[in-house]
Amino acid sequence: MVSWTKYLWPAILFLWLALLLLPNEVLSHESQPGAVEIRHLAGDRYEVAWRAPIYYNKPHPARLQLPKNWQTIGQPVQRRTRDAILFTRIVSTQGEGLDGQILRFPGLESTITDVFIKIALADGSVMTTTARPTRPWAELRGERSWHITAREYLFLGFHHILLGLDHLLFVLGLLLIVKSRVMLLQTITSFTIAHSITLAIATLGYARAPLPPLNAAIALSIMFLGPEIMRARRGEDSLTIARPWLAAFGFGLLHGFGFASGLSTTGIPKTELPWALLWFNLGVEFGQLVFVSLILLLAWSFRTLKIVWPKWVEVVPAYSVGSLGAYWTIQRTMIMIGGF
Repeated sequence: MVSWTKYLWPAILFLWLALLLLPNEVLSHESQPGAVEIRHLAGDRYEVAWRAPIYYNKPHPARLQLPKNWQTIGQPVQRRTRDAILFTRIVSTQGEGLDGQILRFPGLESTITDVFIKIALADGSVMTTTARPTRPWAELRGERSWHITAREYLFLGFHHILLGLDHLLFVLGLLLIVKSRVMLLQTITSFTIAHSITLAIATLGYARAPLPPLNAAIALSIMFLGPEIMRARRGEDSLTIARPWLAAFGFGLLHGFGFASGLSTTGIPKTELPWALLWFNLGVEFGQLVFVSLILLLAWSFRTLKIVWPKWVEVVPAYSVGSLGAYWTIQRTMIMIGGF
């Protein structure tokens, strides 16, 4: 392994310890957005569907609070799907339009998820907006410009990769295997191409992967890297160590389906689909580059400061990647088969 890569070990350990300080919800949950769809029926009546995501069998803490002047007609319907609870009701806006009305989401501020809101009017026009944990409400307005839509999906992609610790841990494992800057570039590019392919395929509706086995397979890809990191450290060889871009491409296809799960739950209007796919993917790439740059910056800092670390530090990242990958694999497999 060339000299610069040995400084990745303490850099990754440093980052690992920083991650341990994050709240438990961040460590164990992916960023899965909620979605509200408002469909104009006739006159001042609308159908409101609130999709509250579920992860690891925990109900989403946020709830939808409609404007006070809206009146519910009939009995609301609640239905549980595999990964969400869907609340549907018919409302009357009491003769007032949607423009300027405010939807609130009490509890959203304690989460890491966004809520995408789509309004489908009777004339066929579609409008979208977003509520975030830092602003748990959304004002309904008219049609938005393209750059506002682009900014929101760019942020969603960036948010999704940086809070998707399983995706980051896989990238981190690859960093520990590569032996040179050229190999690093090849591996990251290969991962990017692979997950972009499946992200596009899944988002455009040509294929889909069931979420429980997909999450278990992504965890398995992380566990797979643990022993490979130790082999690389001992100077041994394997196909993954010799050509890490192959593993990056193969498992990157799985991770792309995982990214698509974050995008597909937003209820993207068909007219926005190409823009949403483009900017979400750019957000993912940007987040990935930020993460890799942070690791390399830490490695450069430790090398410049000439910090001497104890030998045992060098094995901690490998055991951490492998053991956390194994933990997630077992946990997600148990969830998949309905154990808990």
